[in-house]
Amino acid sequence: MERKIPTKKTISILGSTGSIGTQSLAVCRNLGIRVHGLSAHKNCRLIEEQAREFLPRYVVITDLSAYREVKTALADTPCQVVYGMEALCALAADPQNDLVLNSVMGMVGLRPTLAALEAGNQVALANKETLVAGGRLVTGLAQRKGLPILPVDSEHSAIFQCLQGSAGNPIQSILLTASGGPFFGKTRAELEQVGIGDALNHPNWSMGAKITVDSATLMNKGLEFIEAIRLFDVPPEAIQVVIHRESVLHSAVEFADGSVIAQLGVPDMRIPIQYALTYPQRVGSGVRRLSLADWGKLTFFEPDCETFSCLPAAIEAVKRDGLAPAILNGANEEAVALFLAGEIPFLQIGELVREALERVPSQDDFTLEDVLEADRAAKDCVKTLAACYRR
Repeated sequence: MERKIPTKKTISILGSTGSIGTQSLAVCRNLGIRVHGLSAHKNCRLIEEQAREFLPRYVVITDLSAYREVKTALADTPCQVVYGMEALCALAADPQNDLVLNSVMGMVGLRPTLAALEAGNQVALANKETLVAGGRLVTGLAQRKGLPILPVDSEHSAIFQCLQGSAGNPIQSILLTASGGPFFGKTRAELEQVGIGDALNHPNWSMGAKITVDSATLMNKGLEFIEAIRLFDVPPEAIQVVIHRESVLHSAVEFADGSVIAQLGVPDMRIPIQYALTYPQRVGSGVRRLSLADWGKLTFFEPDCETFSCLPAAIEAVKRDGLAPAILNGANEEAVALFLAGEIPFLQIGELVREALERVPSQDDFTLEDVLEADRAAKDCVKTLAACYRR
């Protein structure tokens, strides 16, 4: 079947060397989408390879030593290599973009998301911290600009897709699925013995280290819980988290009459990425087709919130609202970094996050500067607490 040309023909990918970024470029390669800009922190080798293949006008590097290396390496190309957060925001706001796909890791993604929306650029969002920490700063700006945020996470893409045929009927509830990560079914006693390699061994998805650890603690689902509230304007009690080990049913929406509409597909991130890039069109993706008979059965379980304390911490943070989700996110980023550095055990991630949530002051109304300060304070709190634990 002949491929249609997608509506959006020029995009910039922020965080192009990460898992989502590399798969997004695979989609661009398959569909012939032109790449206007790419960004990376310091993966010099990969960003050089990507730039030489796609020849974007701009390459943004946010690490100074990496910027110097990449600028030299790409001197023989037409790519303009630029440095820093201001350059990243300028790329996001560039009017040449038909779409900005934000797949950077962590709070770094908040400012360029706001810059893109302020400039009137459509945003496809794979940086969940933007909505978790930025909250109504982001959604309010998107509403004022009349720009729907296109979700890239498989779960939120599934919900978004389920709503396309809803004829405006309101959501009764959302079934938010989770794989359960590598430690599904383990007790806290068993988790006392796990190491970094164990936490990075995800059963279904190939992702970056931070998000894979978040999946292991169930914090990833907690962040997605908050993100779903922001994206779909539902209260916390309207979302049910369900462990679904096969990662075939990506999420579902229940309506007032009891009908539940779900989106299914093989666990391949190219499907939600491509839907965001070509929305509202659907075109051939080359992804393996789903055969339910081959899977045989799909299983569903309640999450173990006593063992995996990060999920209830995230739910508590969004119920408190204000800066609490930003504090939760910042504390988690720092705790996961300490775990990956071998400085704290796995279970201490959740303990540090919960303690930071109680200790760092919050407020109901906030600005971007307040969010950034809450993030900094939460990270400092976790560092201090972790140092105390080690003594």
